[in-house]
Amino acid sequence: MEQNAAIDVFSALSQATRLETFRLLMEYEPDGLPAGEIARRLGVPQNTMSSHLAVLARAGLVESERHSRSIVYRAVVERVREIASFLVQDCCGGRPELCEPLVAEFTPCCSPKETSHV
Repeated sequence: MEQNAAIDVFSALSQATRLETFRLLMEYEPDGLPAGEIARRLGVPQNTMSSHLAVLARAGLVESERHSRSIVYRAVVERVREIASFLVQDCCGGRPELCEPLVAEFTPCCSPKETSHV
């Protein structure tokens, strides 16, 4: 990932509603959520949510797909990998033992867990 692309990602996530939106969409991967449902869950007017989703899309963090009359948004998980990799690209100066705690932080979130999305 280039530095300018990373800055776009950080800029998009530097606003509370957009950060909450992205985290919500990560929770609902791989199915995603309709734009109206995202707005409802976060208590944001739909036109405001539309603007936030556009910013996230321009940064490559979300993608959309039309399903009948609604637009379903999904997080771009690959973008998360790219930004995490960008942040730790030069991690630990070639001493992997220093990065082990960082890697361990990701392990619990990636383990299968039971969730109930109602």
